[in-house]
Amino acid sequence: MPAYITLVNFTDQGARAIKGSPDRFEAFKAAAESKGVSVKSAHWTLGAYDLVLVTEGPEDALMALNLQTASLGNVRTQTLRGFTAAEMRKLLAGLP
Repeated sequence: MPAYITLVNFTDQGARAIKGSPDRFEAFKAAAESKGVSVKSAHWTLGAYDLVLVTEGPEDALMALNLQTASLGNVRTQTLRGFTAAEMRKLLAGLP
């Protein structure tokens, strides 16, 4: 199953409602599961991003989840496709 790393920043709206962040995450997790996306880990972070998520699931399901989440207005996201070492070996095996 494809893995994704999502980098999250709070919007002004999300920052004003920061105390609800853990509850919003639980709602996000339930929405993810309903779409067939598994949340492997979530970390509120210091630095350039406020939250980092690791998820697995079909690309179209993750896209729908990200769009649904964005429409709520609390966060902005950047999602990256992650590859395991085994997946990289397979990709690299096809190179000349």
